[in-house]
Amino acid sequence: MHNSDAMALSAALLAVAGDLTQRINDGVVARGFTDLRPAHGFAFARLAPEGATVTDLAVHLGVTKQAASQLVDEIVRKGYADRRPHPRDARARLIVLTERGWACTRAAEEAAAEVVEAWADLLGEGEVRALAERLARLAPQGPVRPAW
Repeated sequence: MHNSDAMALSAALLAVAGDLTQRINDGVVARGFTDLRPAHGFAFARLAPEGATVTDLAVHLGVTKQAASQLVDEIVRKGYADRRPHPRDARARLIVLTERGWACTRAAEEAAAEVVEAWADLLGEGEVRALAERLARLAPQGPVRPAW
């Protein structure tokens, strides 16, 4: 592949990722969660399974512990997450989503499904499934980080 072709592919992937992020955010806002920005969604993705510490979140987002702590302060203040005692580390606090945080996460999932459905309308369901399989081979583990 020539350098110019590689750059064109890179640009297309970045454009699709940026458009996807914006459309999910727009869907979240349309569903009533108007006080968030895309970076919150990247944090929610890490918190969703079973919670995380501020340090875990900082590593996931690729930011300092101070920046992650500020983000946690904000989502706790807005009612999307709570701090709880960590079950295995008495010195740490576990950040977990509240029901409002889970509702926002479900809104993001619905918005993502709408975007992928539009892709399937354009490309066909088989092509979208194949695209998903190929992208998973290229980036199997994540984490997905925001573009600050």
